[in-house]
Amino acid sequence: MALELRQQLKQTQQLLMSPQLQQAIKLLQMSRLELVEHIQQELLENPFLEEAPNSPDLSEGEENFAELNNESRPAQQDEDEGYSYEEVSKNGDWEDYLGELSSAPRTSSLHEYESIEDNNFLETRYAEKSSLDAHLMWQLRLSDLNEKEIEICENIIGNLDSCGYLRAETAEIAESSKSTEQEVEGLLYKVQRLDPVGVAARSPQECLLVQIEVLKYDRDPILVDLIKYHLTDLETHRYKPLLRKFHLDMDTLKEYLDIIQSLDPMPGASFGESEPLYVSPDVYVFPSDGDFVIVLNDEDIPNLRLNDFLDKSNVSADVKEFTNKKIASASWLIKSLEQRKRTLYKVMESIVKFQRPFFEEGVDKLKPLILKDIAEDIDMHESSVSRITTNKYVSTPHGVFELKFFFNSALNSDDGDSVGSESVKSLIKKMVGKEDPKNPLADEKLCELLKQEIGVDIARRTVAKYRTALNIPSSSKRKQRF
Repeated sequence: MALELRQQLKQTQQLLMSPQLQQAIKLLQMSRLELVEHIQQELLENPFLEEAPNSPDLSEGEENFAELNNESRPAQQDEDEGYSYEEVSKNGDWEDYLGELSSAPRTSSLHEYESIEDNNFLETRYAEKSSLDAHLMWQLRLSDLNEKEIEICENIIGNLDSCGYLRAETAEIAESSKSTEQEVEGLLYKVQRLDPVGVAARSPQECLLVQIEVLKYDRDPILVDLIKYHLTDLETHRYKPLLRKFHLDMDTLKEYLDIIQSLDPMPGASFGESEPLYVSPDVYVFPSDGDFVIVLNDEDIPNLRLNDFLDKSNVSADVKEFTNKKIASASWLIKSLEQRKRTLYKVMESIVKFQRPFFEEGVDKLKPLILKDIAEDIDMHESSVSRITTNKYVSTPHGVFELKFFFNSALNSDDGDSVGSESVKSLIKKMVGKEDPKNPLADEKLCELLKQEIGVDIARRTVAKYRTALNIPSSSKRKQRF
């Protein structure tokens, strides 16, 4: 059978997203910081895009659309020259994406909240914190070490983890710094006694031993022995063997425990890389006359409009093509930003409707909610709701929360109602906070209390999972023996 090449013509349908629509979807999931950076970049790259001053008589959304449809149309553009706004706007199915918007952002009472973050300068929100490496090197440069010794110490410091422990062998450090292990050990001794004391230790025992040496507690052989060989026994509350071994009573052992607990087993943790950053909410929800007012936070987000500065006489076809492309790109960006604001507002409005008990009373009243509920309520796809709730924060009467916080699974109660998992976590945290330290609540007991409190049959392993998510140790580790 002979092989041969043939040509076939086949017609198929394929769904493709235009670059403009991809841009609009991308803007939905941007955080405020990413959005501001993106807009600033567009302002630099697009000559037909400019920042407009806010109008006192129009809301930002109304102003944008007014500028887009009226003011910002090039006054001298001629359709024959190819600069018609209507013509360059035809290349995107904007109406298909925009859909039917049944509500617009509320503009009433905005003047009451428009200065929420005024006078809160950046310097008052965030102060840079020194890193562990920089803090240690600063101390070394104030010492009488020579350049070679400082280089070895810098190699030691470069091998510390986020908790301040040394994660390299002295032989490796000696080889990389072209020195001997004895030199490294001698300088390691000095580094461990810098502030914070115990840094660059190779084990928790070594870290604590360095600290009691500096505090002059190492003269007590029992304390040294407890740290060297019995930290696990102390952690698991196996006290009786220790009492017999060292011939102590409980009061004396408690004194030793108090000393050990006053030490810091992770001296570098306070210089961790994950610094708490200031979160500027994307939305504010305020109680007002028995209802809630939703205000979008547009601080630092430029108000954009189209401009027209190009001399259109005697321009080449390439210039016309470039101009049309940039005008279309600018108009799509302005529309995408406005749609992002409206989508965010509608999603927040729906969340307030579903989670009204939370906004009125707090986390304990948080109801089960999924993306599908919001999507069906505002007639939008779940993926759009997921994107607009990513990396977005809302300021509520009960604190600042990520929008994803309001979506949680359901647990069925005896009366046929359902309770949100976040509400159950909040109750577990409160119960543990009120427990007797000498008789902490076991997971089984927490199950019983949850049954009595909210009528929910919850498995012990589920309680354990929620407790672990809250960083609450088990009852055996929470128990105080004294």
